Amino acid sequence: CSVCQEYFQNGGGKKALEKDEKRALLASKTTPALNVPQTPKTEDPLPNFGLTNHEAMTEEFLHSLGKIRLLDVGSCFNPFLKFEEFLTVGIDIVPAVESVYKCDFLNLQIQQPLQLAQDAIDAFLKQLKNPIDSLPGKLFHVVVFSLLLSYFPSPYQRWICCKKAHELLVLNGLLLVITPDSSHQNRRAMMMKSWKIAIESLGFKRFKYSKFSHMHLMAFRKTSLQTTSDLVSRNYPGMLYIPQDFNSMEDEEYSSTACYVRSDTEDEQLAYGFME
Repeated sequence: CSVCQEYFQNGGGKKALEKDEKRALLASKTTPALNVPQTPKTEDPLPNFGLTNHEAMTEEFLHSLGKIRLLDVGSCFNPFLKFEEFLTVGIDIVPAVESVYKCDFLNLQIQQPLQLAQDAIDAFLKQLKNPIDSLPGKLFHVVVFSLLLSYFPSPYQRWICCKKAHELLVLNGLLLVITPDSSHQNRRAMMMKSWKIAIESLGFKRFKYSKFSHMHLMAFRKTSLQTTSDLVSRNYPGMLYIPQDFNSMEDEEYSSTACYVRSDTEDEQLAYGFME
């Protein structure tokens, strides 16, 4: 997809890492000492962001990529399978084609990450058993939620999905969220801002946002190894709301487009839309 190409191949990821480093350096210079005893400096220039050394990350993650490992959740007809730049794993609770694995993503068990070379991890993905009940963490470069989150009836279920995506992504991997909306760009601005805050609280940072005629596209990169544990002061799961959560009559049109199984043609259009 164009977002993946921009991020992994055209320098977008490198620029994002460089901005993180600059922010961290600026913060270290402007934060008052507060009489805290000085501790020995480590080689990690981004201790507060959960990031590894910038040069090492750029070399290991951005330059040494073979195929981009992509998990398509709610895949239906596995539209990304045809693109050679991806090693695609499509999962769905009710697969429409044999190439899609049966998987209940909400109840998917996340295991310890694989300590293997890239080619061995690729081989592991090509030999997955159907159905999928568990997957190792930090396995994918990209996780796609295409018209998925609005399918679930509660904000907490959407939150769990995003948390699982965080666990399944490598550091600096991308979460792509596509959600339906046929209204004009600013009508759902507050909802999109609320989603941004909620998803970023999990250890993401938004990389890109686009509004198309019938959908929103948000790309988040995983910037922290840890997710927030502060769910008391702010109800982050509740911030992943959609209009039909409130049973508003004026939002029937949004509701009618949110909860249905995508057709083969719609899958094709979505996949090729990524390539534009």
